[in-house]
Amino acid sequence: MFIIESINNLPINPSKREQVLQAVAKIEDVVQSEDAWRYQTIIELLAQDSNDLLVVYDNNKVVGYCLYQVVFEQAEILRIGTHPDYQRQGIASQVFTKLNIELLSKQVESLLLEVRADNVAAIALYEQQEFALIHKRKGYYQTPHQPAIDALIMQRLYVRK
Repeated sequence: MFIIESINNLPINPSKREQVLQAVAKIEDVVQSEDAWRYQTIIELLAQDSNDLLVVYDNNKVVGYCLYQVVFEQAEILRIGTHPDYQRQGIASQVFTKLNIELLSKQVESLLLEVRADNVAAIALYEQQEFALIHKRKGYYQTPHQPAIDALIMQRLYVRK
């Protein structure tokens, strides 16, 4: 069973926190190899009050993460990833369940994310999570000697009861 916790809610000492964030950075390096955010970038982002990080554990081992930002009633997923050894096990869906609970408690009305147009598996997951395409950035992702890839901006709306 996977455990998903906010890094801000964990009662951990500074050295344990550093280990967790280093593990997140290592996963980031594997899953976002062309544009990975380094440990220091993650630290700087988490220093901002508007940002939070959900961390996924399997037997105390970090196997996934979701870095997100909340500004007033709008939230955005900045980064999300699962270690390749743990992909296709429902972790991302569990992360979204936890994230949705967090965002509803913060009175968020919509959640945005950006995804490469060629990331078919991620797009399918996001559509399953009730995200809809709202904008396309033509040729946003540039790689030398490769055709440019569009960025898709997707949004999920939260309905208040």
